[in-house]
Amino acid sequence: MFTRLSNSWELVKASWGVLRADKELVVFPIVSGITSLIVLITFAVPMFLSGLFEAMFAEDFGLARLVGYATIFAFYLVLYFVTLFANTALVGAAMIRLDGGDPTVSDGFRIAWQHVGAIFGYAMISATVGLILRWLAQRGVIGRLVSSLIGLGWNLATFLVIPVLVVEDVGPVEGVKRSARMLKSTWGEQIAGNISIGLVFGLLIFLTVVVGIVATAGLAILTESVVLIVLSSVLFVAVVVVLILLSSTLSGIYSAAVYRFAAGKTTDVFFSQELVESAFRPK
Repeated sequence: MFTRLSNSWELVKASWGVLRADKELVVFPIVSGITSLIVLITFAVPMFLSGLFEAMFAEDFGLARLVGYATIFAFYLVLYFVTLFANTALVGAAMIRLDGGDPTVSDGFRIAWQHVGAIFGYAMISATVGLILRWLAQRGVIGRLVSSLIGLGWNLATFLVIPVLVVEDVGPVEGVKRSARMLKSTWGEQIAGNISIGLVFGLLIFLTVVVGIVATAGLAILTESVVLIVLSSVLFVAVVVVLILLSSTLSGIYSAAVYRFAAGKTTDVFFSQELVESAFRPK
């Protein structure tokens, strides 16, 4: 168990090497974050103003609640599409680097556009799953538990969907199946790698928030300067945003690396042969 976690951590560090070689890869999570925020505002404001949010929690399943669910589905669909499009661009560019090339931002978006149909189909599937999980989560404690378990299984099974779509040029349904099969054959690495990335950046974000709160409170007590308090808050928020962007970028690079190894491809540029052989043993 500890050996597998160690191997996964080495893969995460190797992914960091890819990011250092192609710093422009962080552009894709930035684009994803900005477009996601625009989508959120576009849907949230009209839903609040029209009362659809309140209708979603009404006991009777009337027309307003049906429209609310339809709107939530549309929101999920658009949000998943823009996120998956940016993630596909990131993975595509990372694949070029792992193949020994020198990718550009335009290369990533070009690859994503070439698979726009599959991305939309996968977004449809993801939106449907997301809506079902949301419905289950509203069914009480048992519903939330079931929703959490199903959501965890879905996230694990689909970890390699984007690399599969990029490399194998298959449809979204086959992409999900292929990802699940590759997960089984390399069990443990996807989970451990995600835990490593999530744990490290989760701790960093937590510490940043704690330090930010303490520092801001200290400035408020000692200086009572509104300007310093605002600047301190902005600084720590900016640090948290940077950490989130790094975490998202490394996750995309890591998924590209995991796919290559699971598919029998190796590279000596960022990932040693010994690391590959020790990290991916059949279940």
